[in-house]
Amino acid sequence: MTKKIINTTKAPEPIGPYSQAILAGTTLYVSGQVAFDPESGNLITDSIQNETHRVMKNMEAILIEAGYGFSDIVKCTIFVKDLNNFAAINEVYGSYVGDAKPARETVEVARLPRDVNVEISCIAVK
Repeated sequence: MTKKIINTTKAPEPIGPYSQAILAGTTLYVSGQVAFDPESGNLITDSIQNETHRVMKNMEAILIEAGYGFSDIVKCTIFVKDLNNFAAINEVYGSYVGDAKPARETVEVARLPRDVNVEISCIAVK
């Protein structure tokens, strides 16, 4: 099995000792994405909708860099600081994954990196 690090400047650089994604064979493991704007470096947290859009755009940039798309995602994990935001997050998330509807879990956590409100990771397969 081959293992390749995936990195793109169209998504934020990792804030720790990890890669944006790893391609292992035909399976792509995308690290949890938060709402850093890759151009400005600023966090987008003015609304949960805008924050979730930024997270999904970051994920999309990584998927595209690896030659994948949202329809290739088989599993997502969503971490949220407040499950009261679930409906808004779900609406934005759904607009990106469309009919593909990967397997998923959503977990409320006490705290996320940089005190963001949402973090999403995924696994995609070709």
